[in-house]
Amino acid sequence: MSEGQSLANVGFIGMGVMGKNLALNLADNGYSLAAFDLDIGKVEAAIEQDRAEAPNSEPRIRGCSSYTELLANTATPRIIFVSVPAGDPVDHVCSKLIDAGIGADDIVVDTGNSLWTDTRDREAKYSGSFIFFSTAVSGGEEGARFGPALMPSGDPYAWTRMRPILEAISAKVDAETGLPIERREPGNPITEGEPCAAYIGDSGSGHYVKMVHNGIEYADMQLICEVYHLMRHAMSMTPAEIAEVFRAWNKGPLHSYLIEISAEVLDHVDQETGKPLVDIILDKAGQKGTGLWTAVSSLQVGAPAPTITNAVFARALSTLKDVRVAASKLLPGPASNGITTSREEMVDQLHDALYCAKICAYAQGFQLMQIAAKEHGWDLNFSSIAKIWRAGCIIRAVFLQPIADAFERNPELHSLLMDPFFAEQVGLYQSNWRSVVAQAVLAGIPAGAISSALAYYDSYRTEVLPANLLQGQRDFFGAHTFERVDRQDGKYHVKWADPERPLVKA
Repeated sequence: MSEGQSLANVGFIGMGVMGKNLALNLADNGYSLAAFDLDIGKVEAAIEQDRAEAPNSEPRIRGCSSYTELLANTATPRIIFVSVPAGDPVDHVCSKLIDAGIGADDIVVDTGNSLWTDTRDREAKYSGSFIFFSTAVSGGEEGARFGPALMPSGDPYAWTRMRPILEAISAKVDAETGLPIERREPGNPITEGEPCAAYIGDSGSGHYVKMVHNGIEYADMQLICEVYHLMRHAMSMTPAEIAEVFRAWNKGPLHSYLIEISAEVLDHVDQETGKPLVDIILDKAGQKGTGLWTAVSSLQVGAPAPTITNAVFARALSTLKDVRVAASKLLPGPASNGITTSREEMVDQLHDALYCAKICAYAQGFQLMQIAAKEHGWDLNFSSIAKIWRAGCIIRAVFLQPIADAFERNPELHSLLMDPFFAEQVGLYQSNWRSVVAQAVLAGIPAGAISSALAYYDSYRTEVLPANLLQGQRDFFGAHTFERVDRQDGKYHVKWADPERPLVKA
């Protein structure tokens, strides 16, 4: 540190895409930073961008060449943001900070996409060395730079220190309309509106909520893609025509960031070929694991999330490109495209199907969080979570305000489908939803997410499911027992091997 230079407000480790943009966001909001990265070039690039964006201010980011220098240049008690890949890199940074002399009252804030169980374990592991805190970040590169949705969790004392910082850098929504307040200019932070950052709860809960956010994101994206697929291949619409439809939809209840960017992608023309960009993008989708983690968690805690899980499977199927090419030449499909309505009518039906399926996908995500919260002893505020997601994050949408309202009306709401508003919405539009699923099947166009959402809805509203036969099967081959509908006095078993097949109390 140069003579006369004051200590930085916060330390920052990791100047990759997300880290650099979070650092610049902090600087815009009045915080000075001491920054470190194993690649010094990334630190220099962040400093250069900061000077270009704020040429008339004092340097807001100073580079450090070691963990020891970072700690020496950060005011105590320290707050150290960490933006490195999930897994071993987080523990590597933590161990290096311990070696460098971090204090027991210092806070290390993990901003990556860590698995929630790792976050919980790290709080216990590093207790006494420093306070391990986490804030899950959603919004991608632009969100990190101009205002993400933040899901902090961990030590309540650490939250009291972190709160003004996280609320300052988070996205904001207009208190009256619930709509995002846009900010896309460096050096012009939003100081009004409701912050999209709120304390989630005990250690790990914030990363769990972010994990479910990403699972819902998988489902939302897949639903949009299935609608696009039907328009493109069953209705022979051009990408530009589909983009026009999406922009029209974005003015109503489907208004969302994902619909907005889908229109932008569909409207973009590849400069090299002159073709729509979407037509030259290879149809193999990747994933970073959070959708998979959500699907696995739903199975572990017994929360039905078929639309989220189907979206994960859809990505897995997309990677089988060579096999699908061969199968397309071998396996027959329907003789006709299955579409029996006019284009205008079909577009209206697709709108309603997407809306209803989206309600079910979000219902599955929130129900998963409810069940997990009971299992892990978390006190989650679902209205607050919905409000956090109204801006900054990838699934930000006007749709989230009614979700927040539903949980404000009834914090113990078992499912969004049981809320009067959403029950009415699905009731109004389910006919078109069913028509789309039927026509997709007849056309041979895969619509697994849309159809799984409908199956989920129909299962949820069915008083008697065929699980009675399933229990009979289980009892026959494995003596797993069953309960009776006419009495509540325990479990029963049929001695199937006995010729008399007597019913006995288990």
